Parts: sequence; C-alpha cells; structure tokens
Amino acid sequence: MSNILIIGGTSAIATACARLWAQRHGRFMLVGRNPEKLQQTEADLLARGASEVQMHVLDLDDLDGHAAMLDNAQQFLRRIDIALIAHGSLPDQQACESDAAQAVQAFTRNGLNVIALLTRLGNLMEAQGSGSIAVISSVAGDRGRPSNYLYGSAKAAVSVFCSGLRARLFKSGVHLLTVKPGFVDTPMTQGLALPGLLLARPDRVAVDIVRALHKRRSTLYTPWFWAPIMMVIKSIPEFVFKRLSL
Repeated sequence: MSNILIIGGTSAIATACARLWAQRHGRFMLVGRNPEKLQQTEADLLARGASEVQMHVLDLDDLDGHAAMLDNAQQFLRRIDIALIAHGSLPDQQACESDAAQAVQAFTRNGLNVIALLTRLGNLMEAQGSGSIAVISSVAGDRGRPSNYLYGSAKAAVSVFCSGLRARLFKSGVHLLTVKPGFVDTPMTQGLALPGLLLARPDRVAVDIVRALHKRRSTLYTPWFWAPIMMVIKSIPEFVFKRLSL
C-alpha cells in the first residue's frame, strides 16, 4: 500500500493514475481548487479500492498556501511514497502576444508555480530520503512553436528545473520522473483541432506514468511515439523551422 500525494487531483491524467493506484489500495491526499470535483474523485477512488482519501482545497497560484498543504500531507500520509504534480492550463497564445500581463500570468501558472511547489516538495522528499515525484510537463517544452510558445516556454522551464532537481535528489534516494505527454483528450484540449491519430486517452497515459514510476525512469514521452517525433522536430535547423507553420 502506497501513500500518494496528488497535486492537481481533479485533472484527467491525475485521476486516471489515481484509479490505477486505488486498485492497489493506496492512501491518497488529493489537492485541488474545486471542492466539488475533489469530492467526486474521492468517492470514485474509495469505490475502486482506495484505503483512505483526504482532500485539501488549494489554488496553486496561492504560493503562500503551498507550505501548509505539504505540512497537511505529511501529517496525514506520514510518509510520501509518490507525489504527482498535474498542474497547468492552456493559455490563449494570441491574447498573451498582445497583453504582457496575460503572458506573465500564463508563464507563472504553468511554470513558476510548479517550480515553487517543487522547491518545497523536493526539500521535503530529500529530508525523507525516499519516494518518487512525477511532474507532468509537455512535449511543447521541447521546442518553441509560434502556435503555443508561451505554454511551451513555461513547460521548458519546468523540464529543465526537473533535470537539475532530479540529479540533486538522486543522491538522497529520491526519484523524479518528468512526464512529457503529447496531445491528450482532456478538458484542457477540448475545442482544439488536434489530429485524431495522435490523440491519446488519459487512461493510456496513466498506464505509462505508473509503469515509468515503477521502473524509476527519468523522462517519459507518452504515448511512446512522441519521442521520435520530438527528436525530428528538435533536429530541424532554425532557418527551416521558422518557415514552418507549427
């Protein structure tokens, strides 16, 4: 039985992961800003076999609330075996291009808030000397594209931060997994014109995440085919790339 902290506990990918862990009778601390959705997720996990679930309502934009949330998680779970961070929102790229305040807000929400949380969580796990952290980043962070470079740059910051934090925490026995999903069929992507062949279901992504945590992988592209896709995209020379409509 694992003690699991899920930050962004109502996101589609996080919920799909939690359902898999619930079948193994995990104990959960669910963190999110919508109490009604948290209650629904709590009931769902208990019905699927979770041994115990506690909720903590928090908007992660409230940096001052991070410390109290982690204290609460430590008191309830006692030891954190797995921490999953699934936080972010897809900003309006055009609005961010025309409004600096919106650009900063989007970068803060998708990048800096996650980094602030990881700083506190990393220290907690380092002191604990064990456990795994999984952070959902994105393939969008591998290269800036005109269609979503605000979101992509924030995710790039998260991925690079995770790379350094992973090397630091490795020395204390803590594992950190950076998850880079491609297109996933979630509420965040509803209304977008996405290629159906590349669109993954959250439960498919969740299986990959749970397996990668078990294998103590460093980075996960999910589904698998995004690894070669991004390898090709990153290899395109800049003088060619800037002429593409991506």
